[in-house]
Order: sequence, then structure tokens, then C-alpha cells
Amino acid sequence: MKKKILLLALASLASFNLYAQKAKHTFALGDSTFLMDGKPFQIISGEMHCYRIPEDYWRDRIRKAKAMGLNTIGTYIFWNMHEPVPGKFDFYGNNDIAKFVRIAKEEGMWVVMRPSPYACAEWEFGGYPWWLLKDKTLKVRSKDPKFLKAYREYVMQLGKQLKPLLVTHGGNILMVQLENEYGSYGKDKQYLDINRKIFREAGFDGTLFTCDGPAQMPNGYLPGYLPAVNGLDNPKEVKTLIKKYHNGKGPYYIAEWYPGWFDSWGRGHSTSNMKEDAAKLDTILAAGVSINLYMFHGGTDRGFMNGANMSKNDPYSPQTSSYDYDAPLNEAGDPTEKYFKFRSVIEKYMSRGTILPNVSAENKKIAIKNIQLTDKATLFANLPKPTTSDKPLCFEDLDQGYGFVLYRTTIQKPASGKVVITNLRDYATVYVNGSRVATLDRHKRQDSFKLENVPANSTLDILVENNGRINYGPYLADNRQGITEKVTLDGAELKGWKMYQFPFVQTPAPKYQPISTPGSLSPTLYHGTFDLTETGDTFLDLSEFGKGFVYLNGHNLGKYWFIGPQQTLYVPASWLNVGKNDIVIFDELKSGHTSINALDKPILNKVVKE
Repeated sequence: MKKKILLLALASLASFNLYAQKAKHTFALGDSTFLMDGKPFQIISGEMHCYRIPEDYWRDRIRKAKAMGLNTIGTYIFWNMHEPVPGKFDFYGNNDIAKFVRIAKEEGMWVVMRPSPYACAEWEFGGYPWWLLKDKTLKVRSKDPKFLKAYREYVMQLGKQLKPLLVTHGGNILMVQLENEYGSYGKDKQYLDINRKIFREAGFDGTLFTCDGPAQMPNGYLPGYLPAVNGLDNPKEVKTLIKKYHNGKGPYYIAEWYPGWFDSWGRGHSTSNMKEDAAKLDTILAAGVSINLYMFHGGTDRGFMNGANMSKNDPYSPQTSSYDYDAPLNEAGDPTEKYFKFRSVIEKYMSRGTILPNVSAENKKIAIKNIQLTDKATLFANLPKPTTSDKPLCFEDLDQGYGFVLYRTTIQKPASGKVVITNLRDYATVYVNGSRVATLDRHKRQDSFKLENVPANSTLDILVENNGRINYGPYLADNRQGITEKVTLDGAELKGWKMYQFPFVQTPAPKYQPISTPGSLSPTLYHGTFDLTETGDTFLDLSEFGKGFVYLNGHNLGKYWFIGPQQTLYVPASWLNVGKNDIVIFDELKSGHTSINALDKPILNKVVKE
């Protein structure tokens, strides 16, 4: 009898939850506020991106957003994650954006979706897939028919994933952004309207909006659609600006408010004044303005997905793999002091009787000492079959998006002189007969080196790394990688090239040899295994290494570079095994590695001068 009563109770609870998930709400724009079911609704949102968070931790991060007092998750969608090659779409695992949205709904959270094919977000190529650059004549973010065709096909697939999750269909997606900060790039209203039409055709039938910085809004807004503002936190100015471009009406939405900032290689870790941030948040919420914290939780740019900035006045500057952002929830998903200050502010604006959920404890951290690296393999001893060409070919012409390409030619006569690489993208180590003679960094505007007394028939190797395509600004469309033009020696063009491709799309499997001697300064893969009796979040300490990336149990953890400020790579507990673990480290600058440690705390603010 008791068992029967329990089964009936469980069935009743399941029925209630099913009803709650299917309950349909209305969402609309009022004259001064958003309207949920016809009543004023203030969006208090925090940005996070499923691609930067291990899938196993999505629910944990969303619950912590709710516990801080947020009612909404803001999130970009990155085209290059969902269509890595033309026509083949990936919405699985860490790319399952629909699952991410459904988990948010299960946790009682709304979503503001930002699926504009251009995202920026300090992400490789601003979210565009690299293969758009294979056609030199194709112009992204324009009315180019070739671009619009690829764009439309992708958005149609996106619509299939997300249409059922729109609030207009009983889901929890409140609004959809149709372009992102377009005013900083162009001013073509017809192009913006084409975006609108494509999204409508794909089934995005709810509220659409744009967002821009204050000065860029005149170019970036689309008449008749809500213009949100980025980077402005004076409520009076926010209201004045939005009314100016929205027929004298609201609602008032700050789509990106920055209580932190991203990091770039070679510069100190970015932080903000949390007391000032909390006071600004208080002022914004008191004024009834809706807000999205960019970022609430940054996470990590895994693999080769970091972007880069560049402007007319500033050199090319790639971003770190850590996207900690000095956010309320740090890179490892732990609440910070800033988190609790913001929580105290938001609590003041909760409905009477509302009690915020308890904040869960930090995830367990572990340190791992003396992980042995037992095998090594140099790139030069593991060359794949090359592509040959009279002139060097860029990554895109080699049908490669990320990673490295080794360019090799023969200097046929004895030589001394200046070698110039025209438009090097982005970082190179140079070798003559296997010995390193130069490193070249686009950030430092280095594109040349001198050779002295090189004998005839010498081998010149130039290992070129894509350090991250530009994700923002006027150079967005100029993003081809590798040696993009030519190489000259004393003004004469070097020809007869072999190109060896190392995209590193999965764990490298070269022919390893036991580590016995320190070895030369050549690009090398180091391999080891280690056993664990327990797992926990940890941070690989790369401060004694040079420049490269790490694979752990099949996961590309991201890039490291001794110049900092990031000296560690975050390892989530869910990517470790009780028992055997496998690690591969690629280092293009330093040699002789025999071990590595993992720490229980990150190092994100240690800059080392070269």
C-alpha cells in the first residue's frame, strides 16, 4: 500500500513538473519596462557561454547564477562551433545549445539568446567559421550573396534547434539578438534588415533586438526594433539614448555591463573595483533598468578558440585561453567576493518573501605533484606528407583552420642577408638546418630576421602558428593565416616550398621516444601518464614551459605562453580519471621537460618579460 501511495505521489509530482515546463507565458515590450504576462518585468541577467564551460558543469553554473539573484542567462552562439566544415552541423556534447537552454528552464531561468553569426566575445574570428576565408573574394558581415547563402543555411539549422524553446512556443528564450555591435563595423540598414528577415524565416518569431555602444548606436540599430546599449551604466543616459532610437519609448536594457574585462598575452590580469561595481549595479536596478552582466561566468577558451584585437593605432593582440574576466563566478566556477557583493545588492530588489537559494560550496580542488613526462617526439621527426607549391600557401588555401604549418624551402646558394615574411600571421619560430635562428611575433610587428654565412643547400624551416584571428573592428574581414604573401631574402623571393600541416584537431600520436637527453630547441611533444586515487578541479602549472598547448585525456585544455599573465590551465574534475590519465604537452620554445605539477589555485597575474 505504501509503495502504491509513493508511486502515485511520484506520478503526481512528475505531472506537475511537466505542466510547469509547458506553461506558456507572454513576453512583450512595454513603454518603459518589459512585460511578462502583462506585468512589469526587470531582466537581471548574467552572461555565460556553454562552449566555455564543461557540459557536466552547466547546471552547477546556472544554479549559481540563480543563487546570486539573476533571473536570466544571456548567451552568445558561436557559428564556428556548430559548422566546423561547410554543411556539417554539430549540436552535440558541449555544443548542445538547446540542452543548455533546457537546463536553464529546468532551473527556473529565462534566456536572452544572442545567435547573431557575428559574436565578437574575444572568440576566434568573432565566431565566424574559418572556412569563409577560403574564398578571397567573399566578404563577411556584408550583403555578399556568397556570405548570405552560408549565413542563411546556418541560421536555418539554428532555428530547428531553438524555435521550440522560444517563449512564443512555451519555452524560456525571451529575446533574440539579430546582430551584435554592428555599429562599430558598418552602417548598412539594408544589411541589418536582411538579418531580420533570415531570423524570421528560421522561425525566430518573438522579440528581436540589437545592441551597440552609445556612439555606435546610430549605425547599429534597426528602426522598429529594440536598441539595447553596451557599456553604459548611467540610468538617465541609458533611458535618453534608447528613447532616441526607439520612438521615445523603452524598455531600457543594458545588454553588456562590464564588471570585469578579458586578458591579453603579455599584459597584466584585468580586474575591476567591486565596490564601485556594486554601487553601479544598485543604481541601475533602482532605476528599473534591465541589465546583463558581461560576464557573470567567463570560463575558458579551449583548443585554439581565443580571438585577438587589432586597430589602426594598436598592434595585433591575442587573448589568453583563460576567460576568467574577473567575473563574479571565476574561471573554475567558484563564487568570488564580487559575487556576494552583487548578491547583496540584488536581494534588495527581490519580491517580498522571496528567498534566494543557498550558494553551493566551491568545487573540490586538488594539487598533483611531479607528473612524469617520459616520452618525447619532435615535429621535425614526425612530418606528415607535405603539400608542395612554388609560393607559400596560407592556412585557408591548405584547407586548414587552426594550429600550425611548417613551411620548408632550400636556400640553394651561400647566403647572408635579411629575410622578410610579408604579412606573417601570427607567430613563427625559424630554423636553419634544424637550429633555431629567430622568433617572430606579429604583436611586436616582427616580420624579418638576418641570416649570416648560411651554406649552400641549407634547409629553412618556418613554423607558423595561428595565434587567434581578429574578433573585433575594421580588420575582421582580413583574417587569413600563415604566410599569406611571400618570403624574400635580400629582396629576392624564395620559392619551392613544402608545407607540413599540424592542425592538432585531436590528441597527437607521433612516434615517441624515451626522454634521455635535454634535446635541442626544436618544437617538441612531451607525453606522460599519471594515476589518481581521487579527482577534483586542478590547474596545470606551465610557468616553466615556453609556448604551446596541452591535451589531457583527449581534451585540448587551451594555450599557454610563458609571458603570462596566465601561467596555469584549468582542468575540471570531470575531465580527470580515477586511475590512469594521459597528458601531451607541445612546446615550441623551451626544451628538456621531464615533469609538470598541478596546483590547487590558478596563476593568472604573472607577466614575464621576454
